Amino acid sequence: MADLTTESRSNLQVNLIGLEKSDYRGDTTTLCQGCGHNSIASQIIAACYEMDIQPENLIKFSGIGCSSKSPAYFLGRSFGFNGLHGRMPSLATGSMFGDHTMLAIGVSGDGDTASIGMGQFKHVMRRNLPMVYIVENNGVYGLTKGQFSATAESGLTLKGYGTNPYMPIDLAWEALVGNATFVARSFAGDPKQVKELIKAALSHRGIAVLDIISPCVTFNNTDTSMHSYAWGKEHEVALHELSYVPEREDILVDYEEGDMIDVTMHDGSTVVLKKLEHDYDPTNRSHALSILEEANTKNWLLTGLIYIDTEAPCLLDIFNLTDTALNRLKEHQIRPSRESIDKVNAMMF
Repeated sequence: MADLTTESRSNLQVNLIGLEKSDYRGDTTTLCQGCGHNSIASQIIAACYEMDIQPENLIKFSGIGCSSKSPAYFLGRSFGFNGLHGRMPSLATGSMFGDHTMLAIGVSGDGDTASIGMGQFKHVMRRNLPMVYIVENNGVYGLTKGQFSATAESGLTLKGYGTNPYMPIDLAWEALVGNATFVARSFAGDPKQVKELIKAALSHRGIAVLDIISPCVTFNNTDTSMHSYAWGKEHEVALHELSYVPEREDILVDYEEGDMIDVTMHDGSTVVLKKLEHDYDPTNRSHALSILEEANTKNWLLTGLIYIDTEAPCLLDIFNLTDTALNRLKEHQIRPSRESIDKVNAMMF
């Protein structure tokens, strides 16, 4: 029996660190069947597996809401914190100072971020905490039976709640204005793009915001809703077709707008690139703001990497942290010397 088990495992596909895809899964979901949040969790699993990330080297954070339940459904071997409503960024900041060697994924919702958590969202942007900040955006409070959230479009009518009279908050816009160094938007119905953006975000040294439209199939999935599968598929406009390539030596290509080209990667695999008719530079912040304004005016669901700045120092780079994580320092390394204590005491007199 032992030999059969060994042979069976040897036939399973593993990544470069010897883990199967199942090693990146979590508990069975309790969210509604078809919920966009489940699709996002699946792409987090796929991205971490393909990037050969050790699950124990990544930490998860969340607040309150349907979205904040989803970290239980991926990376079951990773440690995680589920915090107070809207307070996930503070929890993440303290944890990342405790161990700056970890990768971090924070999962929030449009209620958890755009309403009670807006203040914390804006401050974690300007501090540039190295964390992937995923907003699973469905335009409603799904956990409390479908009230309008701050991202619900003006004029949206929901059964039992009337018509929303307020203008929505654009979280990609808010992230850009808040000086986030990586801003992207995607649609849960486009799993390939979601996965590639997650890979890029995990490799970014700073705050990486992914505003992912994630339809609520129970309370907000009518064909006319801007957070529905039908509307998203009909109105999605991709800035570019992309595949994430880990940084090694440069691979340079030259081709015209509208053309396609096969590019051989370092591992021998091939990536097909298509340059869209729309010329776009994600390092141009003013262009990013302009194209978001255009998208809102024309009712486009603009997806892709909207903005990136790889030069700005992240929060943990600003402070003179030790090479060893603070939570792993020994007592004698943390405790002040007798001379230091005497010097401080002398200053009090």
